[in-house]
Amino acid sequence: MTKGKTFIISGPSGVGKSTVLRELFRDREDLYFSISATTRQPREGEVDGVHYHFIDVDRFRQMIQEDAFLEYAEYVGNFYGTPKRFVDEAMEQGKDVILDIELQGAIQVTSKRPEVVRIFIAPPSWEALEKRLVGRGTDSADKIQKRLVRAKVELQNANTYDYFVINDTVEQAVREINAIMLAEHCKPSDRMDILN
Repeated sequence: MTKGKTFIISGPSGVGKSTVLRELFRDREDLYFSISATTRQPREGEVDGVHYHFIDVDRFRQMIQEDAFLEYAEYVGNFYGTPKRFVDEAMEQGKDVILDIELQGAIQVTSKRPEVVRIFIAPPSWEALEKRLVGRGTDSADKIQKRLVRAKVELQNANTYDYFVINDTVEQAVREINAIMLAEHCKPSDRMDILN
């Protein structure tokens, strides 16, 4: 069985990552979506092991000491991190792993595992991103401005990724991500073992 690979998907808030990923997973059983661990309390309807792995602060700190995370961060008083164990188990089962993480997390993961493939999802234009953020109707004007400032920084760092996918239509973005994943599995380093 061919071992799976890890793919990081990043992009600014409002770019449509969740929609693209939902569509990507719809017809594929060879993918594993990495579920983060967090120290925050579950919200209503959230299930442990489905939405997050909910753990207490002491356990999270212990896992940091054990180097059990690919990446982790503290955000608004809670810890969030990507446990290595679940990623490694999925890859051993031949599944490709998708990590939906932001720029700083991607840097941490890449420093530990340089072979990880990084895909940046971008909007078709700056105006389209603004329109999507406003159109969601979930944030105040102040919060939208903060998201746009952060988006500018993220877009300026997109050239550090391996691939750049423009989410003009969900279908085209999914086609491109599938093509990237297929190409990554066609490298000689993954296929030369047939000669043994």
